[in-house]
Amino acid sequence: MKILVTGAKGFVGRNLCENLKAVRDGKNRTRPALQIEDVFEYDLDTPPAELDHFCAQADFVFNLAGVNRPKNNDEFMQGNFGFASTLLDTLKSHANRCPVMLSSSIQATLIGRYGESDYGKSKLAGEELFFTYGQETGAPVLVYRFPNLFGKWCRPNYNSAVATFCNNTANDLPITVNDRATELELLYIDDLVEEMLDALEGKPHRCDYDGLTPVFHDSGRYCAAPVTHKVTLGEIVDLLERFKAQPATLVLPEIPAGSFAKKLYSTYLSYLPKEKVIFDLKKNEDARGSFTELLKTESCGQFSVNVSKPGITKGQHWHNTKWEFFIVVSGHGLIQERRVGSGEVLEFEVTGDKPQAIHMLPGYTHNIINLSETENLVTLMWANEQFDPAHPDTFFEKV
Repeated sequence: MKILVTGAKGFVGRNLCENLKAVRDGKNRTRPALQIEDVFEYDLDTPPAELDHFCAQADFVFNLAGVNRPKNNDEFMQGNFGFASTLLDTLKSHANRCPVMLSSSIQATLIGRYGESDYGKSKLAGEELFFTYGQETGAPVLVYRFPNLFGKWCRPNYNSAVATFCNNTANDLPITVNDRATELELLYIDDLVEEMLDALEGKPHRCDYDGLTPVFHDSGRYCAAPVTHKVTLGEIVDLLERFKAQPATLVLPEIPAGSFAKKLYSTYLSYLPKEKVIFDLKKNEDARGSFTELLKTESCGQFSVNVSKPGITKGQHWHNTKWEFFIVVSGHGLIQERRVGSGEVLEFEVTGDKPQAIHMLPGYTHNIINLSETENLVTLMWANEQFDPAHPDTFFEKV
């Protein structure tokens, strides 16, 4: 399959093209039925003659080309309708009836605040042009009305509040929010790309519209990505402030699979300047070695790394409720655990050559001994809760 992507250097185009090439090159094996031979990338700086060549060969067309921020409103119709006409006429000249996808906008509904949108009017004209083309030629037409988009590689200070907020937060620039309660419907770029791959496999999610809301059914006139998120500006800003604080607090907010928070965090990270990609950790050192907290979570504890010098014993304490995992990644050591109030001792000889996770059991006093006379013992540690100095749940007692 040969695929033409217009607007290939834009936000959506760049993400789509890189993912199409990953499938083409066998780097993405999640879609074994999808065989891509070539990806034709067309943008403003592509020689116009190339469009004729691409249209002659394409087996699927993603038309992502369009104008978002023109110098004057007349350019909306020229960029969003005029190029679409050129594209479809070129396909017609080659009698190429391959499927064609159009990236339209929810503004094309011309509902509510979009009622006087010149951008929306130009997108609606483009939609009708595509539908007419489909009726005349029999080519499958897939018209997507995108809500607000966000994700990596989106240009800040252009047409995405999320991109601007992420960029400004990451770079210590101010953010202006007039109404924290303003709600946005947001579509994440990776969810959009998955829908585009679904469309390539002949499985687009079709819908009609009830106002601004897609109603999914198999015979729908339009298409839409099934996963979006409705979030207020206040919620976005608050999450970004917590993400920004993470290098200082080490606390990672809850980011469940599929959540908006997870997608926003990935987006935020893509805007970090070089100097913020790396950050220092506080190493607590003494004659025995060192202990460094690495990461804390809101509900799943914290991670640390412990270094014990040769011959050193660390630990010698127990917990009522807290439990831990010790994982030796370098060196040779002995972990001992004794049930408090008894003489029962569990012993585990461990080495970095064979990493193993050892439970530190509640109610067992435990230690870790470096058995080497020359090498440090390096142990990754996970505790099921963050350390709370006011309630440490840690009691000294030798094994």
